[in-house]
Amino acid sequence: MRTHRRSQPRLSGKIKTLNTLKRLVKKLKQQGKKVVFTNGCFDILHYGHAKYLQDARKEGDMLVVGVNSDSSIRKIKGKARPIVDEKNRLKLLAALASIDYLVLFKEPTPLKLIQEIKPDILVKGADWNKNNIVGKDFVLGYGGKVQTVKLVKGLSTTNLIKKIAKGS
Repeated sequence: MRTHRRSQPRLSGKIKTLNTLKRLVKKLKQQGKKVVFTNGCFDILHYGHAKYLQDARKEGDMLVVGVNSDSSIRKIKGKARPIVDEKNRLKLLAALASIDYLVLFKEPTPLKLIQEIKPDILVKGADWNKNNIVGKDFVLGYGGKVQTVKLVKGLSTTNLIKKIAKGS
């Protein structure tokens, strides 16, 4: 007999529009939940991503992840990226238990998302200087927190792509 965990939304149910997400976050905050936000491209998903997202989730009650759209990634990383399209990246991320909700964004930075969602805690990897984290001043301005989490050394999508290109 199979049992399903009812406490977690179905995979497709984790992917939200900004308007729907804003309503959900407001409701969660009214319930006293601490909402954590992070973002990224998550182009070729690897263990470093999974560990980062697990660590981010530990900072609060709910983890919301902003995912760069294909066009956003091309603006940031060039025409050869992304390797994996946005629909497949969203579906794969939705399969991770550490993520409660996902939202796609087209801008080069997640500032608009952060301003709309108003997370209690903004998380980025420790490779970011805290002073350069997009949205930091906004989040701190209303009493939120900004945290960095350690990354798994040597794991990055860029390094994986280089290794694949070398054939080793």
